[in-house]
Amino acid sequence: MLTALGLAPKFWHSIAMNDQQAETDTEEEPSDFIRTRIRLDIAAGEKETIITRFPPEPNGYLHLGHAKSICLNFGVAAEFDGRCHLRLDDTNPAKEDEEYIGAIKEDVQWLGFDWGDHLYFASDNFEQLYQMALSLIEAGKAYVDDLSAEEIRDYRGTLTTPGRDSPYRKRPTDENMGLFMRMKRGEFKDGQKVLRAKIDMSSANINMRDPVLFRILNASHPRTHDEWRIYPTYDFAHGQSDAIEGVTHSLCTLEFEGHRPLYEWLIENLPVPSRPKQYEFSRLNISHTVLSKRRLMQLVQEKHVSGWDDPRMPTLRGLRRRGVPPQAIRNFIAKLSISKNEGVVEMAAFDFEIREYLNRNAERRLAVLDPLKVIIENYPEGQTEELQAVNNPQNTESDVRMIPFSREIYVERSDFMEDPPKKFFRLGPHREVRLRFAYFITCTDIIKDASGQVIELRCTYDPGTKGGNAPDGRKVKGTIHWVSAADAIDAKIRLYDPLFSSANPGSNDDFINDLEPTSLTVKSGCKLEPSLNDATVGQAIQFERTGYFCVDADSTPQEPIFNRTIALRDSWAKMQAK
Repeated sequence: MLTALGLAPKFWHSIAMNDQQAETDTEEEPSDFIRTRIRLDIAAGEKETIITRFPPEPNGYLHLGHAKSICLNFGVAAEFDGRCHLRLDDTNPAKEDEEYIGAIKEDVQWLGFDWGDHLYFASDNFEQLYQMALSLIEAGKAYVDDLSAEEIRDYRGTLTTPGRDSPYRKRPTDENMGLFMRMKRGEFKDGQKVLRAKIDMSSANINMRDPVLFRILNASHPRTHDEWRIYPTYDFAHGQSDAIEGVTHSLCTLEFEGHRPLYEWLIENLPVPSRPKQYEFSRLNISHTVLSKRRLMQLVQEKHVSGWDDPRMPTLRGLRRRGVPPQAIRNFIAKLSISKNEGVVEMAAFDFEIREYLNRNAERRLAVLDPLKVIIENYPEGQTEELQAVNNPQNTESDVRMIPFSREIYVERSDFMEDPPKKFFRLGPHREVRLRFAYFITCTDIIKDASGQVIELRCTYDPGTKGGNAPDGRKVKGTIHWVSAADAIDAKIRLYDPLFSSANPGSNDDFINDLEPTSLTVKSGCKLEPSLNDATVGQAIQFERTGYFCVDADSTPQEPIFNRTIALRDSWAKMQAK
């Protein structure tokens, strides 16, 4: 069950909330205006079993914005002991594909939701929708129009001027019926004719000015193939599919608010088996990204990203490949206000939930991304010992592992400075630091190449400090990570950062101009502790002091590849930025 969580972090204050409908949720009983309406419907005896649905069109991949709708629809259904349907609104064969159908099902399941036996397709209802359209024609409430799409837009008018009747609006019922049947038989070209509802061309709501219900598309459908040559519009198929399935509450984002009068008009004027109710809520808007399907498509087609599953993309496929846990997404969504007020959520809020979940659940490992060799001169040559390391100090049920230690190790190049400033507590000449899980070491010499670059450090260790504590009680301020040189795995690391430099991409110009050119950095020759040989694709791992990573699907035994899910907060980097 999804529950609303406390809004303690400061960045959560930026989430737009309705003052009168602000969240007062508890873990026992989440509350928002949608849940309140559902409770009222139940109390009034209007609805017994609550049925919701998530109805994506299979013309692309799901993204973080869809996650809000998924979590709300499945969450509400679970909270009220009802069910949620997954319905693919496949009414436009020109843009839909089996690939998207499979991806949508997989992504919803990955996010943690199950529709059981209730998988539906709008195409399952094509015959019923056709018969419903015939009933509208027979009742004199629909007509076949010969106007082109451009002419229909012109005749529709504007927000300030009323529309004009089509010259075909008064066609006799029998003629409309015959033409519509001929449309179904495929006797006309695309766009030659459409079926429109006969409502009110002077309505203040443009959506009520004789909307198109069926159009001709001579295209093969992924499921029905060449059986149909006419296809219902979203507005016609949506509400009627809800009614056919017995959906009680059709939860939509705010862009469909203006379509609700049409939704209700069709339900009222068609022979539908049930009467669902539509409620709208604000969609998810999040900083430093784009959620427009058109813009995401442009990023893929113009090869600004490697594909729909690029880890910088806000698609569920991309987030999954980046290593974002589905529970972190659900936790993020659970904190969002369910209201009619539009607002922008800071990406930092999402990052917070990722870090919070991974900190509790990800096992720790040692990895050096920019290796600098260290030779411990007083450590016995040829000796290797096993040291005990904690897998996750935040998880009391976490086990321990053994890691090899030897005379030659690698440390991060950034953990050494030849002339360190006062508050730099890592390695420097004649400085002592703690090796994580190992010993205290002191830098005694620096080896440089001909260009003056440091290529190696010579150090000594204190054998009495095994495990990280000195018998004499002396303290060191710095602790650094390391990897045994003889045992290290060579790996490629992909460091992902936000795809856009702007909080609102495209606000001042083309959104492509806001792409961050350094959003991906690839590092080769990284050194990892040997236990990472056993890491599996998607497994969440914290590289100590660096960030959270996962094995990429492109990884091979010969070339392991790890993606950075999110970085840790680096105290020294933070100080430098001030």
